[in-house]
Amino acid sequence: MDYINLLTGNQDFAKLWAAQLVSLLGDWFSTIVISALIVTYTEGSGYQGVAVSGFLIARMLPPLLMRPLAGVLADRFDRKRLLIASDLLRALVVLGLLFTTQSPDYLPLVYVFVIIQFLVSSVFEPARNAIMPSILYRHQLIIGNTLSSITWSAMLAIGAITGGLVAELFGTDIALLVDSSTFILSAILVAMIAIPETPRSEIGQAKRVVKDRSERTFLDGIRYFFKHPETAAAIFVKAGQSITSSDTLLIIYGTQVFVLGEQGITSMAILWAAFGFGAIIGPLITNRFSDDSVRILRRLIVVGFAFIVVGWLIWGVAPSLEVLTLAVIVRAMGGSVNWTYSSVIIQQQVPDEYLGRMFSLDFAGFELVQSIGILAVGLAIDAFGHSGIQSIVLASALAAIVPLLLWMRVVHWLEKRETMKAWTAPELAAGG
Repeated sequence: MDYINLLTGNQDFAKLWAAQLVSLLGDWFSTIVISALIVTYTEGSGYQGVAVSGFLIARMLPPLLMRPLAGVLADRFDRKRLLIASDLLRALVVLGLLFTTQSPDYLPLVYVFVIIQFLVSSVFEPARNAIMPSILYRHQLIIGNTLSSITWSAMLAIGAITGGLVAELFGTDIALLVDSSTFILSAILVAMIAIPETPRSEIGQAKRVVKDRSERTFLDGIRYFFKHPETAAAIFVKAGQSITSSDTLLIIYGTQVFVLGEQGITSMAILWAAFGFGAIIGPLITNRFSDDSVRILRRLIVVGFAFIVVGWLIWGVAPSLEVLTLAVIVRAMGGSVNWTYSSVIIQQQVPDEYLGRMFSLDFAGFELVQSIGILAVGLAIDAFGHSGIQSIVLASALAAIVPLLLWMRVVHWLEKRETMKAWTAPELAAGG
């Protein structure tokens, strides 16, 4: 009910949410199609694992390189216009992918267009996340971010299934045309949003001195990052959970291990849908234990990291597609909890003029670690073959324990630090 009330009571957020909805639906159409296309083009080549990993890295690495500029753009310029420009450019780029579907000779072009698409996308996400505190009141941030997170997850589930079905029934070209049109519709919806001059989440907060836009440099953002360890800790979360990437393994399992449908499109759609379902229910469950405070959100992130470890362990012993689907759900629950709450912590703690750069650093850490993980898994698959894939998954489970333990230590340190500040503040006031 809270989610419905938010959408009906806040028309600006409803439009931003609808833009995200249609854009993500198209994204998953093309992800499923391109993944299957690459697997088909590289069948029997001996470098299939690297080829799939290369596709995923092409989605991650270019935005990583763009992040310093993207964060500055999101803090210096009109964020609404940046979103519209990003949508329209991506619509054109996706149309370019139509030229790659005719022959394996065009495989290099797939990577070129994907790189361009996600370079443009690197501006979109920091700007969208930075806009949310402007159009949401402070008490709406958790509900809004949860809705945004589960929308991403729902579109992953719905888009994966419908993308697979559309590709099977109507072909790759139609799926790509649908993707392009969703970006255009997203741009129209964003254009209808009214951004208030004063962020709604800051209403009732103490007035601050705001820097001139020309002073909002990347180095200024780095200095803010190092001066605020509580923000740095929140930015660690997405990177920490990404050292064990599931994307490459999910594609390989769907197309090579438990195969359903032509080229494994059906089994891959089921697994992506399971990931989406898990990502939906994760924060919906843990929100019941939240009081909107940063302290509780940090502790719930511990639960998220634990879900990731358990999901990998189940995945490592999965004897069938059904058990693997369960493992993917649990793994996704943890990732979604962490993604949602780390974003809320950043939005609650960071002033509006720094939000673009902090979210840019947030995504950059995620993309860097994710890219390394994807490449490592791809190389391991090619080195050990399908006979060693179970060992790769179990190694991922062991690796996932590291960020869990680190985050538990970080939470303990931050709580101790904040308690010390609470004790010393009255003493300083009395002494003054």
